[in-house]
Amino acid sequence: DANFRMERQELITQLHAEQCSCIIHNKGITHSFHERGVKDLHRLLTQEPTLLDGASLADKVVGKGAAALMIAGGVKWVYADVISEAAMVLFEQSRVEVQYKQIVPNIINRAGTDICPVEKLCQECKTAEECLPLIDKFITDMNR
Repeated sequence: DANFRMERQELITQLHAEQCSCIIHNKGITHSFHERGVKDLHRLLTQEPTLLDGASLADKVVGKGAAALMIAGGVKWVYADVISEAAMVLFEQSRVEVQYKQIVPNIINRAGTDICPVEKLCQECKTAEECLPLIDKFITDMNR
């Protein structure tokens, strides 16, 4: 429907205008996030899961770990500037509608030297659920 399309386009525009990492729109309210990697999504899934449930989300980079968190959270629509093939595979198994600018074989780490650590961590996982405990441990270790 036209309202949905306009709302989604506004999210994409806002993502780029605000230079944030992620924008989530749910129940008429838009929230923007600035943490790197999967930190914001992980925090939302563990502390404010209702924000993700049924949400539309625009993100700069979506790898397999981010996709797993979005799927687990019940996100309905995702836009990504860049998405990995592994993330797309997970989304195709779910009910999430995906729109993207560019698809890449893997998300690369910030140094540009290797595959993103979370993407690498989740490589062998077949489902979003299998990724979650690995991401939990990664975040916990990172915060030590």
